[in-house]
Amino acid sequence: MTETTLNETVSTPATTTMDETEFIAQVLHAEADAIARIGNLLSRNAENAEQALWKRAVDVLTGCTGQVIVSGMGKSGLIGAKFSATMSSLGQPSSVVHPAEAMHGDLGRITRDDVVILLSASGETEEVVNLAAILKADGVARMGISQSPSTALARLSDVHLSIGVVAEACPLNLAPTTSTAVMLAIGDALALAVSKRRNFGHDDFHRRHPGGLLGAGLKPITEALRFRVGDNLPVVDDGCTVRQALEQTTGDRRTGAIVLVDDIGRLSGIFTDADFRRLMRSNPNGMDLPIRDVMTRHPLHLTVDSLVRDAVRLMRERRLDEIPVLDGDGKPVGLVDVQDLIAMKVVKE
Repeated sequence: MTETTLNETVSTPATTTMDETEFIAQVLHAEADAIARIGNLLSRNAENAEQALWKRAVDVLTGCTGQVIVSGMGKSGLIGAKFSATMSSLGQPSSVVHPAEAMHGDLGRITRDDVVILLSASGETEEVVNLAAILKADGVARMGISQSPSTALARLSDVHLSIGVVAEACPLNLAPTTSTAVMLAIGDALALAVSKRRNFGHDDFHRRHPGGLLGAGLKPITEALRFRVGDNLPVVDDGCTVRQALEQTTGDRRTGAIVLVDDIGRLSGIFTDADFRRLMRSNPNGMDLPIRDVMTRHPLHLTVDSLVRDAVRLMRERRLDEIPVLDGDGKPVGLVDVQDLIAMKVVKE
């Protein structure tokens, strides 16, 4: 791995007569390189000061008993809003306080149980530095993120993370681009590290995302079942013929597949409408064959612990239209039909 430090300046894309797409690529590389530089420092085998700072930052955030307040001016403030939203979605209550508004009453929203994250690429932004000084006097925990540990913000922080001395991807080195990209990545990394430390799981995420595709995908598959054993989904002994199986499953709400079980009720196979059409084309007398000879043995399946997103993944990757759902003993409890997922809008027709 190439040796790297946060004191090296990432270059700005040239403004020569390069092709436009080449320029775009250079912008993306400049931002990616600045992020990778921090990752390289943290991924070294030998313990270093940078790793210790990040671990301390996660300790501080994990130990927060109040809110994580994020504050920054301009573009840094917008990045802070995203950071705050990610923290909230992963289980840590968080909100945003504008550093200028803090001086006009919003300081009342901050308590000593909170941790305040202050963002400033230069580390010298007047409003942010002033807020840090007041919070220090009030005994509120402060985490600073700026270019280096020598900034005013770093000196006023309990823990400080450096983004490095970066040149902005803007050819004028003026518009906040590389610096905000690095801050965004740092915010994501910290939020995810805290959620990992707290063992934040699927159920926790679903409680905070009950709407939209995220929420639908995290629902238990049992909540999406339209066809259920004992209700409107018959299971058929795999010792019968195709004709007998069809007779047992004829109804007003027939599924696109027959679920077959062995002599102790465990799933042994599935016989779909497509299987039936193929059988009739190849063997006009196929109706009187034992269905176990023409069924799909040991089909892919889900369990009662699976999520809707697991069904979506199987249907997309394996082109399945019907998937059996089994209990802990391998016995069918229901059948997921692709039309059910289309109705939930997690799969498109």
